[in-house]
Amino acid sequence: MTNKESLRNQIVELVRQYHAVSFSPSPFIPGETPVPYAGRVFDATELEYLVDASLDFWLTTGRFAERFEREFAKFCGVRHVSLVNSGSSANLVALSSLTSPKLGDRQLKAGDEVITAATGFPTTVNPIIQNQLVPVFIDVTAPTYNPDVSQLEAAFSPRTRAVIFAHTLGNPFDLDAVVDFCKRHKLWLIEDCCDAVGSTYTGRMVGAFGDLATVSFYPAHHMTMGEGGAVLTNSPLLKTLVASFRDWGRDCWCAPGKDNTCGKRFEWQLGELPCGYDHKYIYSHIGYNLKLTDMQAAVGCAQLKKLPGFIEARRRNFRALYESLKDLENVFILPEATVNSDPSWFGFPLAVRPEAPCTRERVIQHLNEHKISTRLLFGGNLVRQPAYLQVPHRRIGDLHNADFVMNQVFWLGVYPGLSGEAVQYMSDTVHKFFS
Repeated sequence: MTNKESLRNQIVELVRQYHAVSFSPSPFIPGETPVPYAGRVFDATELEYLVDASLDFWLTTGRFAERFEREFAKFCGVRHVSLVNSGSSANLVALSSLTSPKLGDRQLKAGDEVITAATGFPTTVNPIIQNQLVPVFIDVTAPTYNPDVSQLEAAFSPRTRAVIFAHTLGNPFDLDAVVDFCKRHKLWLIEDCCDAVGSTYTGRMVGAFGDLATVSFYPAHHMTMGEGGAVLTNSPLLKTLVASFRDWGRDCWCAPGKDNTCGKRFEWQLGELPCGYDHKYIYSHIGYNLKLTDMQAAVGCAQLKKLPGFIEARRRNFRALYESLKDLENVFILPEATVNSDPSWFGFPLAVRPEAPCTRERVIQHLNEHKISTRLLFGGNLVRQPAYLQVPHRRIGDLHNADFVMNQVFWLGVYPGLSGEAVQYMSDTVHKFFS
């Protein structure tokens, strides 16, 4: 063993020791220990991988990124995974790639319409606006909180070119209906899976149904890199376009630090450039730099090994909450999984019935007073958010259920870091309020 290898092994051993001292678990004490809605779950392995990557001092994407893209593609059942620096960037890159002239008559152009849901997280919708397209908002159903597919035909117009929906809180939307709609009208479909890694529909992983899909690796999500996200696709052409928009808009597809992957670096003639202009500096799109670092990817490689256990823990915590709160259906509408799905739940949504003897705000206040974190269902009815009031859009119907979500719904955490004691404490605290 060389001195370099010996030093590296010593560093790794010290990292293990540091983790044992700095991140030792504490016992759960009801009423004293905070119960977060989400959080990172890790052990010494993540720290070891992170330090290993940092010792390479390869500060952009590298060996860990390549490994993660390969292994995550296999997990999701897709051909291509492209890492980016966040789930929001993943949505931006995915939709932007559909504006490429290389798609011919299927290219999205300014003024084209994209169907989306009125309830959700803003960055599912923002790329539509950022690309000068027009969002068409449809309502959701309760208590799945997913798009109301009965409104799809009403939302369609001669300008409709694409559909982007999120699997709300890990609950898959009706993929049979949406995929059929997109095929009949020759529309692009983007699945936002940022809250749904590991969810299945008819036995297949979400993310494998659309033309493109997106994932987030923010600490609150199913697995984390701190920041980070990914775009998934089965199309080699779309994979190339995604890489272009992620990497400054360049035409070249060489990995960082690599040259002449195409074998004719100085033989291209594109645009009005002279023949032989360096392919590494030819730009086909108005792109961005949205790559992530290899240190982040290293953390992802460690997390990916734990992902099946994380998913099972989320399902277990969800089932425990559901069973323990069933006796409160007179005041709450309990969540409902989409038919033919097995969600990898991101959270446990509860709707306070309008006729209940309390308000949502009072329930949330009680939980916060007992150190239990809650969250609203993201932006509620997005068309009522200040950012969208002046945005040109179409809406289908009165978005009644989106308003219901805005006024009545909140959710509790089910993330893998919650012990059985913590889940029981959440249930007991809710029951205590109503008793």
